Amino acid sequence: MRCSVRVIAATDHDSIEQLLDYRRQVAELYAEIRAAEDPRAAHERWCARRRELYATHPQSPLPAAGRADHGGPHVWEYDPGWRLLAGVEAAPEQVLELPSSDGATMRFVRFARASTRTVSLDLYWLDAYGGGLFVPFADATSGRESYGAGRYVLDTIKGADLGTDRGLLVLDLNFAYQPSCSYDARWTCPLAPPGNRLEVEVRAGERLSPID
Repeated sequence: MRCSVRVIAATDHDSIEQLLDYRRQVAELYAEIRAAEDPRAAHERWCARRRELYATHPQSPLPAAGRADHGGPHVWEYDPGWRLLAGVEAAPEQVLELPSSDGATMRFVRFARASTRTVSLDLYWLDAYGGGLFVPFADATSGRESYGAGRYVLDTIKGADLGTDRGLLVLDLNFAYQPSCSYDARWTCPLAPPGNRLEVEVRAGERLSPID
């Protein structure tokens, strides 16, 4: 659910166990989503489960002092128009150093492009650790209604995998979420690259504040 890096001491066994538990719970949640027949109901489950994890789990991206009162993650209402099924076309592999929230860079490999009638996004391998599929994006709401550095819709290393439908990649932007660094500077996160900055407003997925 989050593409981020935080250093954990090798002897900190409790933190390691907590991190593994968090990853397992996120992976199980996305397995439920992929198996669900009703995307809207799956989205309601995703929202409720993430609020619970963020408020109570020791590995929540939220600072511990503010978890109980945060009330988020905050999201737009589910919009079926943003459940996109994308065709994927291979592209010549290109190694990129994407900017990260700490001012450094992270190494990724752009390998394909996913396209729908509405949007087109580059697909990346996470070259640094295991080659998982990673799809970040920013849009015209970024910096105003959603996190300025962009959001993530897929990050398979962390379990955020929406699967496929009839051979097409599911890019349901209602499940777009903010990276952990948007909540706490202890996390380091890659930011949305120029190729995945959309001109349209994506009022779906996670937003900065509750809807009035």
